[in-house]
Amino acid sequence: MPTPSSRPVPTAAAERLEDERARLRTRLEQMDADMSGLFAASRDSNADDEHDPEGQTIAYERAQLAALIEQARAHLAELDAAAVRLREGTYGICEVCHEPIAPGRLEARPTATTCVAHAAR
Repeated sequence: MPTPSSRPVPTAAAERLEDERARLRTRLEQMDADMSGLFAASRDSNADDEHDPEGQTIAYERAQLAALIEQARAHLAELDAAAVRLREGTYGICEVCHEPIAPGRLEARPTATTCVAHAAR
C-alpha cells in the first residue's frame, strides 16, 4: 500500500472538487442575496405573521432558504476537507479500513471518506 506522501495528487479529482466548490460558492452567494431580499420583504410587511396571510409565507420561505444555506455551507466544508485530504495524499482512502475507495463511489460522491462497505456504519 502506498504511503500518503508517495501517492500522486489526482488532477481530475482536484479539478472536480474545485469546479464543484466554485459552483457551490456562486449558489451560496445567490442564496445569501435571496435571504437579504426576504428580510427586506419582511421589513416592508406586517410583522404579525399570525394574522397576515403573507407573513407566514415569508417566514416559511426564510426558514426553507436558511436550511438550504446551512446545507450548502456544510457541503462546502466537506469539499474543503476533501481538498485537504487530496493535498495530504489520503483522498480516496477509506478512513475505516484504509483501502482505496472505488472510483465509481468517488465519481458519485467526491467528498466520500469511506468505501461502500463502511458507508452505512
